Amino acid sequence: MKKIFYLLIITTVITSCGGNDKTVESLISEGNLEAIRAKKTEISHTHKTLEGQMALLDSVIAELDGNQNFPLVSTIETKAEKFNHFLELQGNVKTKQNVLIYPEMAGTLQRVYVQKGQKVSKGQLLASIDDGGMSSQLAQLKTQAELSKTTFERQKRLWEQKIGSEIQFLQAKTNYQAQVSAIKQAESQLGKATIRAPFSGIIDDIIKDQGTVVAPGPGSEVFRIVNLSDMYIDVEVPEAYLNSVNNGKQVLVFFPILNDSIVTEIRQTGNFINPSNRSFTVEIPVPNKNGAIKPNLTAKVQINDYSSDAAILIPQSVISENADGEQYTYVAENVNSENEATAMKKIITTGKTQGALVEVLFGLEPGKHIIKEGARTVKDGQKIKILN
Repeated sequence: MKKIFYLLIITTVITSCGGNDKTVESLISEGNLEAIRAKKTEISHTHKTLEGQMALLDSVIAELDGNQNFPLVSTIETKAEKFNHFLELQGNVKTKQNVLIYPEMAGTLQRVYVQKGQKVSKGQLLASIDDGGMSSQLAQLKTQAELSKTTFERQKRLWEQKIGSEIQFLQAKTNYQAQVSAIKQAESQLGKATIRAPFSGIIDDIIKDQGTVVAPGPGSEVFRIVNLSDMYIDVEVPEAYLNSVNNGKQVLVFFPILNDSIVTEIRQTGNFINPSNRSFTVEIPVPNKNGAIKPNLTAKVQINDYSSDAAILIPQSVISENADGEQYTYVAENVNSENEATAMKKIITTGKTQGALVEVLFGLEPGKHIIKEGARTVKDGQKIKILN
């Protein structure tokens, strides 16, 4: 109603006032430029005068009206609480015990003793290769070694009794030692005819079938063995976090595919900054009690890079920024018994953000009533009504 009344006054002024009492329409029809400019100046002056009078009337009405309507707002009380900030990154699960097993000698894969998916222990026999008669040769060497040993022992007793020559004793000793060395060498060679587990783990794949001819070198891998108990995640961390991300920091790991999370900590931080992406590597151990976590599984990693035991947190939605780039929020002060208060602007300095909350470093203390709903509509020093 007030706006309609105001428009009626302006319309009346526009159509009636003027030094020559001519209407706007008549002046326009006459086309006198000087008269039109004079009329415009006159109307503009009258407009400003009316605006000032209306503002004065509004302030008097607001002061005299005991039933004035204050803006309705809701508030939240600030308090000191523990705050943990997490750096969110992504990585892949790895294991240091994920290897391909190759044969050490050429021959036919005579027998495979394990199955795919079978758990094996370190040193367990996995397969054997046809030795090409080396076992028979070893048996002959052992027989010859027994004879050499007997000859050596007899020559030794005779030499101790000063019977026989020294050269006969030394020849028998040398012959026996040579036979012993030959047996050790043959046993070592024959040991290459068997394939054993280098560590405890699971046979992930059997690559060569029984009866296949194998040989040392690339392309002749027989098994893949994986140990799922010693898993870890390598994560590239930006160099900006070099001082805040270190050994022992808490880490939350989430596996989207498994819809499962674990809590662990950083085991090792790298000492080299990658010049291509300005980051360093951290190693995070991953417990794998049920064996569900597999190598190369994608993981979302949250590293605790900052903590505070007495932080003041407020929603980001209540923070605004002025033309000078300063952040501010509104606080309800001088709250009376009827929940009426005054909105006061507070310049603040913020820190790290986690989700919808941001830490306030300076400008607020515990126990302040921050205006939440209605924060964007109030003005500094305005009377408000709190509805919580």
